[in-house]
Amino acid sequence: MGAPWMETGVPRAGDGLLLSHGRKWVQHRRLLTPAFHGDLLKSYLGIFNQSTRVMHDKWRAAAGPTGAAVALEVLDQLSLLTLDSLQKCIFSHESHCQQQPSEYIKAILDLSTLVVRRQQHLLHYPSWLYRLSGDGRRFTQACATVHGFTAAVVQRRRQALRRLGHQAWLDQHRGQRMDFIDLLLLAKDEDGNTLSDEDIAAEANTFMFAGHDTTASGLAWLFYNLACHQQHQDRCRQEVQELLKGRDVEDIEWEDLSRLPFTTMCIKESLRLHPPVTAVSRRCNQDVATRDGRVIPKGVICLMSIYGTHHNPEMWPDPQVYNPLRFSPENSEGRPPLAFIPFSAGPRNCIGQSFAMAEMKVVAALTVARFRIRPDTARPPRRKTELILRTEDGLWLLLEPLPKGA
Repeated sequence: MGAPWMETGVPRAGDGLLLSHGRKWVQHRRLLTPAFHGDLLKSYLGIFNQSTRVMHDKWRAAAGPTGAAVALEVLDQLSLLTLDSLQKCIFSHESHCQQQPSEYIKAILDLSTLVVRRQQHLLHYPSWLYRLSGDGRRFTQACATVHGFTAAVVQRRRQALRRLGHQAWLDQHRGQRMDFIDLLLLAKDEDGNTLSDEDIAAEANTFMFAGHDTTASGLAWLFYNLACHQQHQDRCRQEVQELLKGRDVEDIEWEDLSRLPFTTMCIKESLRLHPPVTAVSRRCNQDVATRDGRVIPKGVICLMSIYGTHHNPEMWPDPQVYNPLRFSPENSEGRPPLAFIPFSAGPRNCIGQSFAMAEMKVVAALTVARFRIRPDTARPPRRKTELILRTEDGLWLLLEPLPKGA
């Protein structure tokens, strides 16, 4: 999912797809698109299942031997899950970050916190002044940690590719899953141009930053909505249990993703009601005439509210009501495609949306199959818009482990 990282003037993820423009953006978008093809996403399903299993084992341990419902703050735990998955998918790196501290993961989480905090302090806007502050020094250190990790991985892979040669390197990887770095190292456009090490590192960092907390936010709000609507949760659970019936291993496979229609409707309705990214901006590269005859001049930056679009009563009757059946085939017929834009829209829409939806389906399906989710009435969530849609003081839910095979 995309995330609106602000232009702070301090190096963050590099000049990746999220921030680049012009010819560079066009070239990179073309080179990166194959990395999100279905055949390649299929190889990531095992990672999604594995990372979800680790999180669920933690939840069962927290519930104790009695298996009683336990109150848990889920947004932070889901952030660790998505970071765990992304490190494996991008770098083939096993950090065990869901179970033990990781310097790299801590740096990414610190950067997310510091960017938001900088937005709230006017005196921190000038880069030279920010660098002198305690937050600025922490930011610089966290950037160095993240950039150093990524650069080291890219350099090692590049050296191996040069040492073996292109064909021998491919032969060595035949039958194995390629990660994001591998695919970018091999990417070439029609003129034979490749990405530099700096470009690859920037795209990998962008994917890590923009992909982890947005997907975690989407999942956390989905679980909250299912917790508040037990009838929809029960229907999802029944759908998943029918799918998994008779299997030796309780995993979601690639072919299963299209066999979860109601679960998919629940995900989409949650993304409508609680979009992780609440707004996006675009600079007009030409005059734009609106239907009422007014003109938005070239060069103007327009802020488009995804949250407002998703709550427009003309498109969505009773917009505050969580109703997954809005996305049934019959109810979706004739609806304008731009009425639902959780991944933005147009040429600069989120390149990772299929990746995010696949991960959300796996985590959602396995969670409702293994746990009953209820709201924590003592700690109702209060929405808080930062880089993503979060909550004040976390998003707390009651998780009750279900018996195996229940």
